[in-house]
Formats: sequence, C-alpha cells, structure tokens
Amino acid sequence: MTTISIRLPEQLLNDVNKIVHELHIPRAIYVRKALENMNIDIVADKRRKRLMEVSKRVRKESMKVNAEFSRIEDAPKS
Repeated sequence: MTTISIRLPEQLLNDVNKIVHELHIPRAIYVRKALENMNIDIVADKRRKRLMEVSKRVRKESMKVNAEFSRIEDAPKS
C-alpha cells in the first residue's frame, strides 16, 4: 500500500477527527472510504451523462420514425 501526504483545512480535519472518533475507526480508513465513494460517484455520474446523451439520440431517431408512420397512416389508401 502506498502512503500519501495531503494538506487539509483545519476545520475539515477537525470534522473528520470528530467523525472517526464517533465511528471508532482509524482516520486512514475513513479517508480511504471517502475517496472510494468519490470514485464511485464520479463513475456513476459519467455513466448517467452517457446514457442521457444516447437517450437523446435515440429519442430524435424515434421522433423521425414516428413522423414517417404518421405520414403513412394519414396517406390515402391505395
């Protein structure tokens, strides 16, 4: 496992220290879990954005197909 060194605002460190004391866990575990959760959130947000983009493209194509069907349905019967 690799060690890192970070600088934190004093208030943030105080907040973290209070929480780890209440949870009875080491600060390193808390920070590691916070980073893991941030990574999970970022991946989920990227996935959500990709799905929204694809959904918009599919919606546009669906609207074109619907318009074509409407023209066919409204056309006089042969």
